[in-house]
Amino acid sequence: MKFYMTPGSCSTGIHLLLEEVGAVFEVYIVNLPAGDHLKPDYLAINPRATIPTLVLDDGRPITDFQAIAWWLARQYPRRKLLPDDAAGEVCVLEWMDYAVGTIHGQGFTRIFTTSSYTPNTADHEAVQARGREIVTRGFEVMNGQLEGRDYLAGRFSIADAALFYTEFWAEHLKMTLPPNCRAHYLRMLERPSVRQVLAEEGYRV
Repeated sequence: MKFYMTPGSCSTGIHLLLEEVGAVFEVYIVNLPAGDHLKPDYLAINPRATIPTLVLDDGRPITDFQAIAWWLARQYPRRKLLPDDAAGEVCVLEWMDYAVGTIHGQGFTRIFTTSSYTPNTADHEAVQARGREIVTRGFEVMNGQLEGRDYLAGRFSIADAALFYTEFWAEHLKMTLPPNCRAHYLRMLERPSVRQVLAEEGYRV
């Protein structure tokens, strides 16, 4: 398989899932600031110009975090990245979608890609402030779900990989994580897959 990623981005979550399942894959770095995601060769693989992208052995691409994570969980069932029952699987999908769609998609995007929300630089501070509000509220919700749990669904799942990369961003922005999220983040840092991925992507654990 071929894995198209950007170090330190949301693709870090998929990177650690690939290591968790023991998949064999080649890494291709997509330099977002340089506009690699907009070049014709990448658009031919992923016309939406997003990361990550996982190209399967048969040449079929899977795009977007949730789709790739779910595919990995179903493709490697022995790794138990999804619960066996429908209710448990729905729980994992709900929390994964909240991390990716709300904390990342509505919150952090306002912080990282502010200009895409308004061309007026005078409004950038307000847009970023709103992003921080969404992120803070999102972690408060996650904190409640983690009460009495090591992981979002009780045991490690694909949802925890999604939450981890947003916690990783918060840590690097020096945002204060609520206690259960902070404990989750530190617990994730102890997983061999996480330590390996962060080292490979150039971060000190």
